[in-house]
Amino acid sequence: MLVKRFFDIVFSMLGLIILSPFFIIIAILIKSTSRGEVFFRQTRVGIHGKYFRIHKFRTMVVNAESLGLKITVGDDVRITSIGKFLRKYKLDELPQLIDVVLGTMSLVGPRPEVPEYVELYPEEVKKIVLSVRPGITDWSSIIMIDESEQLAKNSDPKTSYINDIMPKKLAYAVKYVKNRSFFQDCLIILATIKNIIIRHK
Repeated sequence: MLVKRFFDIVFSMLGLIILSPFFIIIAILIKSTSRGEVFFRQTRVGIHGKYFRIHKFRTMVVNAESLGLKITVGDDVRITSIGKFLRKYKLDELPQLIDVVLGTMSLVGPRPEVPEYVELYPEEVKKIVLSVRPGITDWSSIIMIDESEQLAKNSDPKTSYINDIMPKKLAYAVKYVKNRSFFQDCLIILATIKNIIIRHK
């Protein structure tokens, strides 16, 4: 969809320009409060199954993946002090605007998953979900915003994620892809902003 790609490029570049002072402030806070890089980069599966490296502000200690799961559970001990703040207001997701400009992501689309979990997708579902660019936000990001807290209540978070959370997220992703439109993307963006404001005001 050319309109969608044009929208992605224009608004992600505009966002990067407007938010650049905040990027600098966040980068300083991350570097001054913990050891490690400003950005966290992780391999995710994108459109047509192509791997790409997603950008996020680092919210965990160095080598966090080697110290635990690839999902975040409640008050994860790996999360840094500034990381808690960034996650609360979804500020850690902002660098993904870079991925939108690069063309590996879209502003709206199914959230990109790590290869380990994509391998568990049913084949027909995988075909549908990976037929579009993954996005910074989607319906599951809005409706399942308390995913981490829910997983924290389970004695086996990884199994719970695979058996309970992931199927729901995939159902929303399939629904999005089958009904995708510019109007739906605008609704999701507005709902995302509203959800963050209401949840934390």
